[in-house]
Amino acid sequence: MPAAVTPILSIDRKARKPLHRQIYDAYRDAILSGALRPGQRVPSTRGLAFELGVSRIPVLSAYAQLGAEGYFQSHAGSGTKISLSLPDQGVSSQTPRSLSSVGRHRTANSGLLLRPVNTPPWRRGLGAFAVGQVATEEFPLRVWNSLVARHSRGMNAKSLDYGHPLGLKHLREALASYLRTARGVRCEAEQIMIVSGSQQALDISARALLGPGSRVWIENPGYRYARMAFTLNGCRIVPVPVNDEGLDIASGIERCPHARAVLVTPSHQYPLGATMTASRRLQLLDWAARSGAWILEDDYDSDYRYEGMPISSLQGLDSSAHVIYIGTFSKVLFPSLRLGYLVLPRDLVERFLTVRLAMDIGPATFSQAVLADFIREGHFARHIRRMRLLYRERRHALLHCIEKEFGAEHTVAGEPAGMHICLTFEGVSDREIAARAAHAGLWLVPLSTSYVGKRPRQGFILGFGSTSAREMPYAVRKLRAVINA
Repeated sequence: MPAAVTPILSIDRKARKPLHRQIYDAYRDAILSGALRPGQRVPSTRGLAFELGVSRIPVLSAYAQLGAEGYFQSHAGSGTKISLSLPDQGVSSQTPRSLSSVGRHRTANSGLLLRPVNTPPWRRGLGAFAVGQVATEEFPLRVWNSLVARHSRGMNAKSLDYGHPLGLKHLREALASYLRTARGVRCEAEQIMIVSGSQQALDISARALLGPGSRVWIENPGYRYARMAFTLNGCRIVPVPVNDEGLDIASGIERCPHARAVLVTPSHQYPLGATMTASRRLQLLDWAARSGAWILEDDYDSDYRYEGMPISSLQGLDSSAHVIYIGTFSKVLFPSLRLGYLVLPRDLVERFLTVRLAMDIGPATFSQAVLADFIREGHFARHIRRMRLLYRERRHALLHCIEKEFGAEHTVAGEPAGMHICLTFEGVSDREIAARAAHAGLWLVPLSTSYVGKRPRQGFILGFGSTSAREMPYAVRKLRAVINA
């Protein structure tokens, strides 16, 4: 039997790291680098302690940990060896050779459809005109924190287990009641699936309903990250133009009459802000029923309408169960909550559950429980009413300042709704201006980035949710200076 060779172990008695950890780290690194190979004997704990001039206790502790993690194996009468179950070549800890010498990593074909995500300058900061920001300083944190404390005190062993893959029943019941009343959605709690936001809702929908090569109508211009969700799942994007009446259904049918799905934002189109007319809604529902296509209705900021009553959902008009309704709490509460929902036709619930179980089993339950009480106790409805008044004031201030600073040089698109406006210009490069604006602390999203294809319109998507009416004149003057620079 070959004798065990003591490996090179560097022990520093003055180091803050305990001796047993130094011994453990040295052996583990030697195994992973291939210096020690499977089946190779290691010294006994008594022998290594003697060699290192240390007590046997730290050696015993290190050997025990290495054995528990599968790096060592011990047998009576044969001593301790490097585990035979480890790969023979080890896992090299050396700096890998360049990709040019070893070949590029293989990726799934769908990955080739995506470009690397490089955050543009206008997405790197928080402040005036940033899209998607809300007035977090107005959120009723005291109420929310009291609900969090209540649920923290009430936690028990059962609350630590997995929740239902559709989401917490109390939240789904509260949400169903709200959607039926406020949005005209026809649903019961059993049709609602809680997700981490509208982006996950799109991903689950694509996995459940579509396949590689499936054609999907997308609003043009439209939401960039929605396009990415379908592209990642191998779908083929069909850009369909949008005008003042919303998605151009006739153009979509002409371009691709047999698409498998369509994504629309009918209550407040992103980014142009149009509201889909009743005629277009009925055309879309008729086409979906005849062609067997699915309609994904993204109702992302429909609670905020500043003239008249909120527009009822498209789903509420659907008599053939072809609409999947998508909502999110990122705009009406706060983005870091990461909660959204799907309202599904009854015959799709099991299919979506299968996909959900494969993805993440189900959503976290604690924040759902807090949100359920926030809705049921009336705090949610009161918050929506307050924020509707606040955002209306901020939108009015923004439009007034733009009119004062720019006059007839601009065009504002869209209905009086939502948390952004679309400002179009002629003869400018919106990407160049947005990059300059970022250096000045203004976060303008170029309108051209929302288009697919050549010759996009130039302009800016301006969020007003996080800028007070008092701050708006200064921000718009600063915008004017950046554009004229």
